[in-house]
Amino acid sequence: MTQAYAVERPGGPVQVLEYEPAPLGPLEVEVAVTHCGVCHTDVGMIDDEWGVSAFPVVAGHEAIGVVTALGDAVDRTRLSVGQRVGVGATAGACFACEWCLDGRQHLCPHKDNTAVRGTGGGFASHVRASDWRYAHPIPDVIPSAQAGPLLCAGTTVFTPLLRHGVRPTDHVAVVGVGGLGHLAIQFLAKWGCHVTAVSSSPGKESDARRFGAHDFVVPGEGEGLRRVANAFDFVLSTVSADLPWDAYLETLRPHGTLCVVGMSGESLTFDPRRLLTGERSVAGGVTGPPAQIRLMLDFVARHGIRPAVETFPVARMDEALDHVRHGRARYRAVLEF
Repeated sequence: MTQAYAVERPGGPVQVLEYEPAPLGPLEVEVAVTHCGVCHTDVGMIDDEWGVSAFPVVAGHEAIGVVTALGDAVDRTRLSVGQRVGVGATAGACFACEWCLDGRQHLCPHKDNTAVRGTGGGFASHVRASDWRYAHPIPDVIPSAQAGPLLCAGTTVFTPLLRHGVRPTDHVAVVGVGGLGHLAIQFLAKWGCHVTAVSSSPGKESDARRFGAHDFVVPGEGEGLRRVANAFDFVLSTVSADLPWDAYLETLRPHGTLCVVGMSGESLTFDPRRLLTGERSVAGGVTGPPAQIRLMLDFVARHGIRPAVETFPVARMDEALDHVRHGRARYRAVLEF
């Protein structure tokens, strides 16, 4: 029997929902959840922010726990009962389409998105990876409470570094010092880059520098972004808000890239001349494929990178959701089961 924490209506309170899961499929892995991060996407699904939620909703897609059962076709040289693993934003892919066969399973049109499963999310006593390759072994040095956010926020900001060939000699900017941004700063600093944090909150400067930023810019103060015009090889926008995109494009050097990983409800509007004159690029990013997630976990373990987390017992789940909903988390909220 699975005990899940469901929401019956948009923005409603959490209620316990018990159900008998289907028989375990040949590729599936069942995980007893000990910790699960609370992401903005979870709150968006609970609040039906994008109009796609099917209630009741059991959110949660940063689950850490212990393997309790393996399907018949699972590679037992890679996974075993009792092993600590994580199930992230994606729980499976078809491994047959052109994107999967090319190693880009995160672009699979048939992938199993944990966050939008309805009642199959990680806010529960048990969660399943529909394919064993999405049950990620967690390195021993990473505590479970800090491992969860790596499986969504971590891979979201790590994957663009690989995709866009960010170099240790690059000057980079991270827009937003929040759930995504505070990890991006750590990754890029350990990557070897010169990192500038950009935030509308001056009070976050000390945190940004603690995470590894070498410089800090407040767009609305003093010279603002003009001080860093033509300064960056790569800009990673992690905020879920509309921005003056022309001003950010002007911070890029020729051939620089603006990569947007924060989800805004507004359209991106910019003057195409900002792209043409410096042959600049604008790109998007999502969570990475399994191989890159495991590279990320290894990088985190090797360099001592840790999400800053606030933990809540599952009995205070409504409080945790409200904490994230109103942007009060510093910098990720994590439920303990």
